[in-house]
Amino acid sequence: MSALPFDAAGFLILFARIGAVLMLLPAFSEEAIPAQIRLLLGIGFTAGLFGLLHGRLTPALLADTALPGTIIAELLVGLAIGGIISIVFKAAAIAGGIISMQIGLSSALVADPAMGGQSPQIAHFITVAATVICLAMDVHHLWIAAMIQSYTVFPVGGLPPADDFTRLAVTAIGQAMALGVGMAAPLIVYGIVFNTALGLASRMAPAIQVFFITQPLNLMLGFALLAVTIGASLMTFANAMASFVQSGWQG
Repeated sequence: MSALPFDAAGFLILFARIGAVLMLLPAFSEEAIPAQIRLLLGIGFTAGLFGLLHGRLTPALLADTALPGTIIAELLVGLAIGGIISIVFKAAAIAGGIISMQIGLSSALVADPAMGGQSPQIAHFITVAATVICLAMDVHHLWIAAMIQSYTVFPVGGLPPADDFTRLAVTAIGQAMALGVGMAAPLIVYGIVFNTALGLASRMAPAIQVFFITQPLNLMLGFALLAVTIGASLMTFANAMASFVQSGWQG
């Protein structure tokens, strides 16, 4: 690594991991944020953490290792960390998709680049609300702390532990699914009860288009129940996200 000054090489290594995490981190990686701003955020975070983490980079800088190989390894670690946090955050979109289906709005779609296409409007709304609640409850501070702690768990200069990241990704997927279903649980129960009642009414009066007539009632009751429960659901989501970031790396 003698081709670059000591501090310049350290800054590039640090930027590789931190920038990769920020590319996938919720709120910081939104498509609405211009790419130039995201690049400046990555440089700013790297500059802010350089003094704190410089000592963790010294062994890798002194080792006889090619700089490109170290940067590629750091990119892979950063993408894995950011991807795992992003997977857990997708619980909000999962909950929104389930809720949309329960109240009959699954066909009301909106463009969502974060999901790779279109997503139900309620899912997009809950995702934005989850982002706001995480920022309001300082969960993003834990995301930044996880980046710093990652240099202890995954030292610079080593190959990314594929087995550990694979197990952690599987755990994150399971937690995201469980959390998404838990957030939508009141609407799931409502959907079961409401559709069971409609099925019984349809059997009693088969000549009446019960499902068509009661759709406005379904929307009204569904939105009312969502308005009552969304606050508790978002608080549960933020607390679960904080718990995962604090203890998930130990699983």
